[in-house]
This record gives sequence, structure tokens and C-alpha cells, in this order.
Amino acid sequence: MAEHLGGPPSLADLAAMRTADFRAWLARRTGEGLARSSLARALSTVRGFFRYLERNGLASNGQIATLKTPRLPQTVPRPLAPDDAFALIAEAEMLDTRPWVAKRDLALFALLYGCGLRVGEALSLDRGQAPKGKTVTVRGKGNKQRMVPVLPVVRDAITDYLKECPFPAAADAPLFFSLRGRRLNAREVQLRMQKLRKLLNLPDTATPHALRHSFATHLLASGADLRAIQELLGHSSLSTTQRYTEVADEQLLRVHQMAHPRAKG
Repeated sequence: MAEHLGGPPSLADLAAMRTADFRAWLARRTGEGLARSSLARALSTVRGFFRYLERNGLASNGQIATLKTPRLPQTVPRPLAPDDAFALIAEAEMLDTRPWVAKRDLALFALLYGCGLRVGEALSLDRGQAPKGKTVTVRGKGNKQRMVPVLPVVRDAITDYLKECPFPAAADAPLFFSLRGRRLNAREVQLRMQKLRKLLNLPDTATPHALRHSFATHLLASGADLRAIQELLGHSSLSTTQRYTEVADEQLLRVHQMAHPRAKG
């Protein structure tokens, strides 16, 4: 605005800004090479500034409310290759020499991949919710509950961990404990994964949440129904689950390029 007006803008100048002025500002920033995500953050900041002006009785401008936030490109999940997912879980016990901690890490990563849980969903489970049969009941986003099948190998890993766990076995105690006897938090899990991916030379995209992406992508690649995957993941909208079809398509094209005799011709 200072450049446009030839001097610092006054409150009256800010109040008089038109929709075209805001759009010109966005267009200029686009021309400077800013990504849509950066434009969206910048617009959010400016909106907050104008709300501050109005809240304090300094200036009011309703034109900014007519601007649409730039549509952000939909991010495609970054799953692990099946072999990498298997290796990560198999080697999870390498992270710690204390048996109960090593078994905890193995049980947690096996649960994330084997059941497709969000990290927060797994860490919010109590001891009394530990899977003893073929399913586990999970409370997801929006406080919605869903029932997820549990593989025997996942159930056995959790059972082994609980046998070694030195902390209270009350039904309302956390299922996954930290070293200090408190509920394990997501940051600690991220740090464990960071160490593990360095040991296995995995990419930075190998995060705890990537195990959930891998669960869905590998099911889809094996012929699972998209609706069933939606239920297993606890997605309220099928469009969210459909992101995994893009990943599967990318993998299919990659395999075709690598395997077809005429692909490199």
C-alpha cells in the first residue's frame, strides 16, 4: 500500500481499500512466486489485522470478507513400501535395551500399521481397551467410535509388551506408558520414529502417521474395497479416502514404467 500510494497508508486508506486492491496484492505475490499455501497464510494474517482494527474501533473494511482463500492443492499421502513397513516394525525393538520399552515400541508401531490408527487414537487407549479378541474399539475424530479388526501378530505384540510393562495394570491406566510412568505422547513417538528411520536409512516421510497411510494404501493395492477402507480409517467423507487411489495409481504407473519392455523405448 505504501508503494501504491506513494507513502505510508493511513487508517482511512485502509478502510477505503476495494476488493480490487486486495486482489492486486494477491496477484503481485503470485507473480513473485509464492505458493498457494503461502498466499493463504498471508491472506489469513491480513484478515486478522483488519479484525483487530475493527475490534479496536480504528478502521472497518468489509471488502476483505469477499475474497476467497486460494484453493490449496490436495496433498497425496506418502506411504512406505511394504518391505520398509515390515522392516520398520521388525526392527522397532532396536531402539532401546530395556525390554519393556523395546516391546512397547514394537507393539505401538505394529498397532499403527496393522490397524491403521492415528497416533492420537492409539495413545488414548487405556489398558482395559487392549485388544483381547479379533477387534479393538477406537475413539476417533469428532468423538466417533469405530471397531477395527486386529491381526493376531498385533495382539501378540501388545500382550508381550503388557507382560513386561512395570506400571499399574488398572483398566483406566494408559495402554502405552512413557519412561516416567505417564501416558506416552505423540512427540515421544515421533522422536522414536526419527531414530528408527535413521537406523534403517528410510526417508523423512517415514513418520508415525505414514504407517496409517501405508495401511490404507497396501489394502487398496491388494484389492480392498474403498468403502471398507473408509470405515476402517474412520473417515466421515469418502473423498478423504479417495486420496489413496491417487497413490495406488502412481505406484501402478511406476511399476509399469519399470517393468514394461517398451516403457524405456
